[in-house]
Amino acid sequence: KGRCHCGYLKEFHSVEALKSEEFLGETWKLQRHVREAPTDAFGEITFTGARQKFVRVSSDTSPATLYQLMTEYWNLSPPNLLISVTGGAKNFYMKAQLKSMFRRGLIKVAHTTGAWILTGGTNTGVMKHVGTAVQDYTTSTVSKDDKIVTIGIATWGTVHNRQYLVDPEGKFPGHYPLDAESQGRLSCLDINHSHFILVDNGTHGSYGVEIALRSKLEKFISMQPLGKIGVAAEDGGVTIPVVCVVLEGGPGTLDVSLSQSADNSDSSLICLTHCCVISCQTIYNAMINGTPCVILEGSGRVADVIAQVANLPVSQIRVSVIKKQLKRFFPKEYDTFDEMKIITWTKKIQDIIRMRQLLTVFQIDEEGHNDVDVAILQALLKASKTSDSQERQNWARQLELAVGWNRVDIAKSEIFTEDRQWKSSDLHPAMLSALIGDKADFVKLLLENGVCLNEFMNEQTLLELYNHLQPSSLILHKIAKRLKTAKHADRITLGLVSDELHQLLGSFTQPLYPKPAARHRFEIPLSDIHITVQMVHKFDLQITPPVIERTPVKTLEDPARDLFIWAVLQNRRELAEIIWEQCKDCIAAALAASRILKKLAEEEEGDESNDMRGLADHYEKQAIGVFTECYTRDELRAEKLLIRPSKAWGGATCLRLALQANNTSFVAQGGVQSFMTKMWFGELAEDTTIWKVLLCMLFFPLIYTGLITFRLNQEQLEQQPLTCLTRLLSFFSCAVVKFYWNIMSYFIFLCLFAYILMMNFQVTPSGWEILLYVWLLSLVLEEIRQLCNDPDGFRFRRKAKNYINELWNKIDVLAILIFITGLACRLTTAGFYVGKIILCFDFIIFCLRLMAIFAVSRTLGPKIIIVKRMMMDMFFFMFLLAVFVLAYGVAKHAILIQNEDRLDWIFRGVVYEPYLTIFGQIPSNIDNVGFDITQCTLNGSDPLMPKCPVLNSDQTPAFPVWLTTTLLCVYLLFANILLLNLLVAMLSYTFQEVQDNTDQIWKFQRYELIKEYHSRPPAPPPLIILSHLFLFLRCLILRKHKQIVRLKSTEADELESSQEDRNEKLQQHVNATQLIYPGTTETRFPVPEEYVPWEVKFPLYKPTIYNDSSSRRNTDIVDWKMLGEVSVLEFITVREKEDDLWSFPGVVLQPDEDLPKRLNLILSEKLKERIADMLRTSAKVYEDYVDDCRNTDNAWVETTAFNFHFDRDDVAHEELSRMVQWQEANDQAPLCAYQKDILQIVADLHHIQP
Repeated sequence: KGRCHCGYLKEFHSVEALKSEEFLGETWKLQRHVREAPTDAFGEITFTGARQKFVRVSSDTSPATLYQLMTEYWNLSPPNLLISVTGGAKNFYMKAQLKSMFRRGLIKVAHTTGAWILTGGTNTGVMKHVGTAVQDYTTSTVSKDDKIVTIGIATWGTVHNRQYLVDPEGKFPGHYPLDAESQGRLSCLDINHSHFILVDNGTHGSYGVEIALRSKLEKFISMQPLGKIGVAAEDGGVTIPVVCVVLEGGPGTLDVSLSQSADNSDSSLICLTHCCVISCQTIYNAMINGTPCVILEGSGRVADVIAQVANLPVSQIRVSVIKKQLKRFFPKEYDTFDEMKIITWTKKIQDIIRMRQLLTVFQIDEEGHNDVDVAILQALLKASKTSDSQERQNWARQLELAVGWNRVDIAKSEIFTEDRQWKSSDLHPAMLSALIGDKADFVKLLLENGVCLNEFMNEQTLLELYNHLQPSSLILHKIAKRLKTAKHADRITLGLVSDELHQLLGSFTQPLYPKPAARHRFEIPLSDIHITVQMVHKFDLQITPPVIERTPVKTLEDPARDLFIWAVLQNRRELAEIIWEQCKDCIAAALAASRILKKLAEEEEGDESNDMRGLADHYEKQAIGVFTECYTRDELRAEKLLIRPSKAWGGATCLRLALQANNTSFVAQGGVQSFMTKMWFGELAEDTTIWKVLLCMLFFPLIYTGLITFRLNQEQLEQQPLTCLTRLLSFFSCAVVKFYWNIMSYFIFLCLFAYILMMNFQVTPSGWEILLYVWLLSLVLEEIRQLCNDPDGFRFRRKAKNYINELWNKIDVLAILIFITGLACRLTTAGFYVGKIILCFDFIIFCLRLMAIFAVSRTLGPKIIIVKRMMMDMFFFMFLLAVFVLAYGVAKHAILIQNEDRLDWIFRGVVYEPYLTIFGQIPSNIDNVGFDITQCTLNGSDPLMPKCPVLNSDQTPAFPVWLTTTLLCVYLLFANILLLNLLVAMLSYTFQEVQDNTDQIWKFQRYELIKEYHSRPPAPPPLIILSHLFLFLRCLILRKHKQIVRLKSTEADELESSQEDRNEKLQQHVNATQLIYPGTTETRFPVPEEYVPWEVKFPLYKPTIYNDSSSRRNTDIVDWKMLGEVSVLEFITVREKEDDLWSFPGVVLQPDEDLPKRLNLILSEKLKERIADMLRTSAKVYEDYVDDCRNTDNAWVETTAFNFHFDRDDVAHEELSRMVQWQEANDQAPLCAYQKDILQIVADLHHIQP
């Protein structure tokens, strides 16, 4: 009484609804008598400490809008699986074992697959069981990122205490009281759900309002692509599945009409259902619509009825059988069932059993089948199967689902079985998804089951990976900066990646990826646009129209390297480790990864930086492990690995990568140090003692007495015995000999320097002093040589940076600059003495430079490192000490002296005296005991005496003695006791900290010393100046020779010089060594590469004699052709029918011919005369042997190419253009190698790069 048909009391209606005359006589209808309004309930709900998001929506809200709300505003990641839970709305009993298995399995499948769980959202029935499962998981996990997304979709009109959620401005948050005792027919929301969608149709107390909207939402989600790079359903891609297991359930499970869930059909949908009278989905309707279901046997009622007959043939499922099962599982309700209902239920159960591929029965006591999550996922895989004709598509779909769920166990047990043979191409989509999703276990599984990286990785795939970098990754931000500056670029390209890698690895490496091919346009004057024509095809001057071919997918030189770099750049440890195992050059790969990660860690902060540094250390250890294993098996080959340029890593060597990455542990290992020792001793044996080396240096004839041995094995000695000259050069070119020569030279230099300063420093420089200046000049020249010498290809800027970063180089530069300053002052009369003082100070610096010799010592070398670190401690300690010194000095001086204006005496009183006090020199002017007025000046007029303190009338000091002595005591307490002991503690800590690593650091820095003396000229200073003069003259002569060559400006001379540069390249024997002679079945005699040169003896060589009269003389026709306002080099090609290759049109030229006969027949008389005339006066482009597959020992192909021009406005050029078509010359020109070289020669003639 007093309630409307909508269920609300009259006072809850609007004023318009209470106007009875407007609706008088009408039957209540939902569409007519309910009006929508903007939602007034949204925001966040707070329970007892928990906070969940909620929204009140209309029952006809678009599912797309809801999905957008959840993914964009609630920031939920798209699910890999949707678990739709529906069923008993009232509380029911479940066995403890089944309850535990259901909760554990539900949470496991949701957590491992990244699923959403959809329920009715209330705190009753199956929804309460789901909430309890989520609560148990939440309390057991620490990570906040592993939350289970549980979305409750409930009817607004059945929610108890919903008035607390209403606020037109939103609740942020809104407190929701739980009051289950007073809820009556209504239901409270469940506290353990993370999100709520409350569906309202204007009614109160009517359950099931959310059914239609929930069905539409589930279907909409099920049509969304699975994964980050998923393909839409309409394009045949894998979509998001939805899940449901049937537990318990009343007869109403089979009563709901088909119309209620007609919109919920989808082939990829699975229902996890607790069935009841008003369930939103039923087993029957779900399976009719192609949705598979999982039945839990033993859960009771309808679930058990179906489970009992699931294995029976449909013909045996009769009404009597169903009656028996109903009576067994519905003992109380059975008498209320009429015959027609039982018949209807029997028919529906029969239809369910017929669709066995959509039905999975989970049996608790079955061995190996006791996990609900496995049963659910197996049901999905079974449901994804279709007809046998689409078997491979089914496999791929199942694999995509397993990858999306990240369930390797399911893939191993259900997909990669012995009866399935997978192709590599079938696994590529799954491999791409696993890589982007960072699913390392799946990547490893796919590699084990047939994925070939050479087939999988290509340029397109690599670009796809780089365009799916994590938004938070540092490398993406770095590439994005380059992308902003790149012109006409809206996506990541390999060129941008290559530039970034070049910066990370170092400028000594070559780019890992080539620049994108672009059309080269050349701007030249119109008057210089000519055509080069020569010879024709051997059959006819036929012009083949350009063939439009599909651009092939570009393959990668080293797919494993490219994939490894991609993983390392994103700091994906497990994934990078798996791919690293696939790399060919794994040592270089590990060292390069260490270098990249350390560079990236410098720009990161916090945990990410620490993780990168940890991963860098890990790959250093991996490189050590692999190299140690290689060195154990074969020392010589392992040492070659250190200095072998790696093509995959930009031509860098393993040793260079380790040094650039500061991998001290790798460089310090025994194998690397053994190699460096060999480099240090050069041709000398490694066990040669130093005294023998020094003795042979002083008396070089001892080299021939056998006192020292050379590092040559017996086999080398037999082939090439050491001569006297060889022994002499080998000895004096050793780095160790150069080092000791320079040490001896440096000692002599210091002695000469000291002699000049102390005994022979004249106004007019003596001969010894001039020798000193020459000596210093040789040192300056050597420093310049070191700065300019760039064997690693660093370029000058990087080389200069590396040079100045070295401590000893800094000292050298400082010493040289100070010496030059002192010399400039010394040569002037006014600054003669000042110059000497500067040179004395410079002598100290040169002596400090002498410490560099200790770097070679294994005992003293590490101590130098410790001294460096302690000097840094001392430097910072001096700042702290200066605070106390200045504080005491200023206070003391101001108390004693009145208005001192002499800066030298201010410095003495403020800094010098307080500093000496620390070392025990107590000043005498702080008390009156030793005061003597004759030892000071009253007004500061005497510059050699200190100013007297403030005096009394009796000429005694007026300052308070007790104050100055107290200040001194406090100062000594802090300075002598506190600060000095602090310094001792700091130095002790530094020593202890560095001591453990000094050996590694010394071994690492030893490389630079060995490298310096290995490349140093043999003569020591000052004789080294002769070597510098030789290097300068050689450089000057070579440069002058190049200029002379360039000054020969005729085209013929330019072509001859370029021909010499390419002579070796054009004469390579590649095609000429093919085993099968072209056009025949004749087999050539196999000649390995090392036996190809005629100078190499090959006694077994007995070639087959074969005669063939056919031959060919190639000619090229190229043209400068205008495209718009720029010029493009173009040429003519024809396709050879014999070998299906492109080539220049050409014919055989007889000895007495100027032009081939075929060309004479085709060309007009005018054009023929012009070409013949120009042929006699033009320059040769090339004339020599060319690599042709028909070449033999007795017959080979030679080609002569000429270059001559037609002006663009020439009539002959126009006539020739009407006869031929042109193809643009670029890097992709479809020609054999030597014809490309001829094209390049023509391009170089015009100073362009095609």
